[in-house]
Amino acid sequence: MPSQLASAERTAATRLCRNCNAAVSGEFCTNCGQETRIKLPTARVFLREATGRYVAMDGRLWRTLAALLFRPGFLTREYFRGRRRRYIRPARLFLVLSLALFAAIRFFASAPILVDEEPAAKTDAPSGAKADGSSAAQGGPTSRAKATSDAAVTFDPGETGGEIFSVPGFTINVDRGLNLDIPNADAPWSRELKKRFEHFNHLNRQEKSEQVFLGVVRYGPYAMFVLMPAFALLLLVAYAGRGRRYPDRPNRYAEHVVFAAHTHAFLFLVVVLALAIPWTWLRIALALWWLMYGLWATKVVYRGGWAGLLSRAFIVSTAYSVLFGLVIFGLVMAAVLLR
Repeated sequence: MPSQLASAERTAATRLCRNCNAAVSGEFCTNCGQETRIKLPTARVFLREATGRYVAMDGRLWRTLAALLFRPGFLTREYFRGRRRRYIRPARLFLVLSLALFAAIRFFASAPILVDEEPAAKTDAPSGAKADGSSAAQGGPTSRAKATSDAAVTFDPGETGGEIFSVPGFTINVDRGLNLDIPNADAPWSRELKKRFEHFNHLNRQEKSEQVFLGVVRYGPYAMFVLMPAFALLLLVAYAGRGRRYPDRPNRYAEHVVFAAHTHAFLFLVVVLALAIPWTWLRIALALWWLMYGLWATKVVYRGGWAGLLSRAFIVSTAYSVLFGLVIFGLVMAAVLLR
């Protein structure tokens, strides 16, 4: 008799969800969605579930990537129509591809090779002079930067350098040795900034290039979370209005965010492919497709005539380019200061 009661209690317990205590009859709880089988997964199942949480390692992944790459604006329209289960959600797609982008940059790309002096000049340089040519700041002669191979890339701000950032009361200068300086560091925060610049200036040109490159890769994903919603805000302003002529045109900010997430995800995917593909002609084809893709996707999602689309696209792209430049400058400053 006691064993029968215990068996009945166990049977009743299996019909209750362990998460919300709701009655269940299948493999998943209809109230909270948790599975009713609580057996621990094998290592293979565990890894498959872990990857599926982020990149949906099933048909949805390849279906989403194919639609994203070859069907401009399609994923956004499908999301607005409520067909969301068959594709990866915009936020997750944006996040995964942004991480893939900077991982690909770290793996396939490298810091620019900067050669600042002739080999003979380096041999004859005095022991107290820096190899990066910063002795020019002390009145010593320096030679013009030259590339020693086809892979070398040089940055030459001119004979005496120049301003890279200037607002009333605050200026940042750079010289040919890539040394940063604040001419008028009167405020306490500017003096602290100048100290950090001096630490950066002690590096040679190649070390500076590597620090900036690695810093941009490190902080780049954070910048994407600024650029994407900012792009959506620009779209909101550009397409402000009631939209009576095109009632299915996005008019709420959240709708613009969906389109911005998809367009940025496409850009990330194209850059990843361009970095991984060794053929120049295919990279050129991807660049041309990127130029066409943005206008085509906007046409599909926002409707309207080409004249209005091109004028809005010019305004949005111009404002976005300015914002992009400011963000890149911020990334470079973060790479210099936050080491």
